[in-house]
Amino acid sequence: MSGLQNDLLLKALAGTPVPRPPVWMMRQAGRFLPDYIKLRDKYSFFERCQTPELATEITVMPVDQVGVDAAIIFSDILVVPQAMGMEVQLVEKLGPLLPQPIKSAADLDRIVIPDVNDRLSYVMEALTLTKQTLAGRVPLIGFAGAPWTLLCYMVQGKGSKTFDEAKAFCYTQPEVAHELLNRVTETTIAYLKAQVLAGADVVQIFDSWGGLLSPEDFEEFSLQYIRRIVAALQGVAPVIVFAKGAWFALEEMAATGAQGLGLDWGIKPQLARQFAGPAVTLQGNFDPAQLMKPIPEIQKAVKKMIDAFGPQRYIANLGHGILPNIPVDHAKAFIEAVKSYA
Repeated sequence: MSGLQNDLLLKALAGTPVPRPPVWMMRQAGRFLPDYIKLRDKYSFFERCQTPELATEITVMPVDQVGVDAAIIFSDILVVPQAMGMEVQLVEKLGPLLPQPIKSAADLDRIVIPDVNDRLSYVMEALTLTKQTLAGRVPLIGFAGAPWTLLCYMVQGKGSKTFDEAKAFCYTQPEVAHELLNRVTETTIAYLKAQVLAGADVVQIFDSWGGLLSPEDFEEFSLQYIRRIVAALQGVAPVIVFAKGAWFALEEMAATGAQGLGLDWGIKPQLARQFAGPAVTLQGNFDPAQLMKPIPEIQKAVKKMIDAFGPQRYIANLGHGILPNIPVDHAKAFIEAVKSYA
């Protein structure tokens, strides 16, 4: 159906029967792999992102080294605020820092809707080079942050467990918040379409902080914008939406037309299927910390997870990104347990 040697991911997203679920891991491009750590110690984060040869090398590493069924481009969600005119620093082991956050309507003067093929050309070059390097072995996933999650960083200026300043901004300056969300949405639509043209077979929208919002606020400040992005990608490429902690909106997220919904480990598989319905593929939801368990226990837990979700309309994955301290052989055991599922 695709000219790919391994098209399990595309089949699962299309609802086509598969012999076993496909498997990949969020944040698989880097973090836990020794060869990535060598590059991390040699090049800064944005050097790795902005050098297509480095991004390609990192993207392909987990395909070669742990045998995943898909590659996800090595990049970061914060390249979008950067392209829109904000300074973004990524401090190793400390996280993101945006030294001049948005606090008022006047600050929107600094925020542009960029030409993504110009400002983010390095991502497109990395996608094209990665596509050539993979030579059809597995599909390539592109991605972007959801507008709400990007607003969190653009307003708060740094990481947070609560993003209380970002929420207060939305409650006290809703018109400014919606204007910012609108600009991010327009940029994201153009960015994801450009990623597909450059070689992405699938795109994923990461709403890492969607679960911080109430159901009503999730609709107002997040889901309506995700809905617009998914609608714009219809017929362009399959879309997976991953909104961590926002299980309460699975029914509404399924109704966006997304082909896949990512899940964290906070919801039972049967309940997720009940909420999402039968016409969307579910992805997840192994707790990354469980990869510290002894390998035989990982194998049992993976079988139990797939039994609970069912092998069709399902993509095995973690419930969030892989942790940096996971032993490589444990990550491999997770992948192999899915591949040997019968």
